[in-house]
Amino acid sequence: MKRGAMLLVEKLAPWLAFVVAIGAWEIIVRVREIAPYILPSPSAIVAAAISDWRLLLAALMVTLRTTALALLMASLGGLALGLMFARWRWVERSLLPFAVVLQVTPIIAIAPLLLVYLQTETAVLVCAFIVAFFPVLSNVVLGLRSADRNLVELYELYGATRWQQLLLLRLPAALPYFLGGLRIGGGMALIGAIVAEIAAGSAGKGAGLAFRIVEAGYRLNVPRMFAALALVSLTGIAIYAMFSLLSRLLLARWHESET
Repeated sequence: MKRGAMLLVEKLAPWLAFVVAIGAWEIIVRVREIAPYILPSPSAIVAAAISDWRLLLAALMVTLRTTALALLMASLGGLALGLMFARWRWVERSLLPFAVVLQVTPIIAIAPLLLVYLQTETAVLVCAFIVAFFPVLSNVVLGLRSADRNLVELYELYGATRWQQLLLLRLPAALPYFLGGLRIGGGMALIGAIVAEIAAGSAGKGAGLAFRIVEAGYRLNVPRMFAALALVSLTGIAIYAMFSLLSRLLLARWHESET
């Protein structure tokens, strides 16, 4: 009985902590009479989300579309280039430095330049793709090279071709790493889209959630800013949860990472 109660407390503890934090926030704002343009209460944020739901929903759809398309491009590009890296070392030596440079350069520095040369939507998409691409690529390459050496030698002993090794051994071994790259890349694509939208919003362009945050900031509509920020956070959590569920469904029966 005690063990069951402890397990229940462990499961409910994060939710209880969240409720307590929100309640404390609400009480502090009300007791100290903090102005909404300085720090809105959770109830004011919810009210702003309800009153502006059409505007915020339309902005959310823009950000989601950009994030999904960028992640799809990063997944296909990372998988294709990872296969090339695993197959031909000279391709890796030639192209990997460019991928590393794009990864280590802050996207906030790249976004204004892209907005100069590209249309706003295209620039935001490219920014989201850039930050999501490298995690997928690096995980694919690592996964393809993580195949058991004994199994590789066994395949070679039985005369398996490189394509047979790739399809039957290396790709299954790389699947957990690829799914891990998608979990990381999904969040990074959202971050890239948000950063680019902020840069576009500063220039008076854009239509995504970050643009609405910038717009609300100019108008001192802080509750709307918090409501849009909450939507961004919930979107990131949903993306991570979706790929975690996909990983569990694909790997639970055979890979130790999901057992």
